[in-house]
Amino acid sequence: MYAYLQGKFIDKTPAQVYVDVNGVGYEVNISLNTYSHIQNLSEGKLYTHLQVKEDAHVLFGFFEKSEKEMFLLLIGISGVGAATARMMLSSLKPEEVSRAIIQSNVKLLESVKGIGKKTAERLVLELKDKLGKQSLNESISPNWGNSLEQDALNALVALGISRQQAEQSIQKVILNEPSVSKLEDLIKKALKTI
Repeated sequence: MYAYLQGKFIDKTPAQVYVDVNGVGYEVNISLNTYSHIQNLSEGKLYTHLQVKEDAHVLFGFFEKSEKEMFLLLIGISGVGAATARMMLSSLKPEEVSRAIIQSNVKLLESVKGIGKKTAERLVLELKDKLGKQSLNESISPNWGNSLEQDALNALVALGISRQQAEQSIQKVILNEPSVSKLEDLIKKALKTI
C-alpha cells in the first residue's frame, strides 16, 4: 500500500522512528541496520511495508530497497514472522543474510535470536535458488544500462517476465532503435520482441 515515506524523522529509537510527512506522523518499525543509517539524519526516505493483521496494522521501514526486498522474502517463509525477519535484519545486513542462505550457512542463520535449526534449514531450502539467481543477475549487470533501460527492465520484471528475457528484449530494441527515448515506447517495443 505504501511504497515509501519521505519526511522528517521526529523521534528515533533503535526499533522505531516517527516520520512526519506533511504534518501526518507515521510510526514505523525499523531494524538496527536502518537505524544505523538514519541515526544522524533529520529527514529522509524509508521504503515501507504495511503488514495488515486481524488486530493491528504495522508499518515497517527500511533505509535501503535491498533490505525491504530481503524482509519480504523472509516473511514469505513459513515460521518466519515480521518480528523474526526484523531481528534477522538487525543482526545481519541483507547481503550477509543472502550470502548465508546461498552458501547454506545454517549456523550463521541459527545465531540470530528466534531462528532455530529447522527454520534456518527451511530458509536455505526455500530461498537458496531464488537468491542464487538474483545474485548471479546482479553480478552480471550491477549497473545495468541507464535509468530509462533500468525502469523498463523493472516494469517488465513486474509484469512477470524473467529478468534475463527482459534484458535481452530491451537490448534488442536499443540496438535496432537507439533513438527510443520514452519509457512506454521502450516497454511496448520490448514486449513485441518477446
